[in-house]
Amino acid sequence: MNTILYCRVSTDKKEQETSLKRQEQELIELAHLNGMNVLAIIKEQASGYEIERDGVFEMLEYFANEEAECLLIQDETRLGRGNTKIALFHQLNKLNVSIYTGIHNGVLELSESDSMVLQIVGVVEEYQRKIHNIKIKRGINKAIKEGYDPAKNLSNRNLSSGRQRKEFPINEVVRLRGHKLTFEEIAVTLNGLGYNVSKATVHRRYQEYHNT
Repeated sequence: MNTILYCRVSTDKKEQETSLKRQEQELIELAHLNGMNVLAIIKEQASGYEIERDGVFEMLEYFANEEAECLLIQDETRLGRGNTKIALFHQLNKLNVSIYTGIHNGVLELSESDSMVLQIVGVVEEYQRKIHNIKIKRGINKAIKEGYDPAKNLSNRNLSSGRQRKEFPINEVVRLRGHKLTFEEIAVTLNGLGYNVSKATVHRRYQEYHNT
């Protein structure tokens, strides 16, 4: 399992450099103990309340690109503090990242209060997504009733020889995926626009788009 080691101290004082080195060494040992492949070691000196950290975005990019599956930190406060910590926990959870800590010598054990907050955040986000999807579908249906013809607005047609491929705007699929819509929801949206496509077809064409 590829893993990212993240070490942080809050200030740039000389004595904090020793803490960074100690965190790094402990996490390397933890990675070896669990048979993990260390892909990158990220170290930074910044406040845990600050979300705009170069190291944080570098770390998230590894996970978003599916280059790593696990994050190792000394303890949860190294990742962040206050709302920043909850926000990063939530983002890492959405990316299916396993978090190991040196203090637990294994998988991170969230406090009961943190777990409760993350559940609430997840529920709220899910309902926001549903409301967003409903707005899209209502808008599409209203436009069609008022005479909008989606066939006249095709772009990036996907054509091939032999059996004709179903045509639909792949750029719209990419845009909707960027808004965290599922392939099933995208298929429903496209059907509302007049494109008779299945979830499987949308998923397959999306994969083709990224592969090419």
